[in-house]
Amino acid sequence: MHIINDDCTACGVCQDECPSDAIKEGDAKYTITDACTDCGACVDVCPSEAISAQ
Repeated sequence: MHIINDDCTACGVCQDECPSDAIKEGDAKYTITDACTDCGACVDVCPSEAISAQ
């Protein structure tokens, strides 16, 4: 599963790209749910490089 760190700016690009709808808006940043399939699509589009494999 991937994680989103505190560098997240909540821009929403990753959420739009996620094919399994596993990224949800949180209080200060987005979070990745258990629906994550580890496809990595979110990593490739994150402008702040805030997403990595756990």
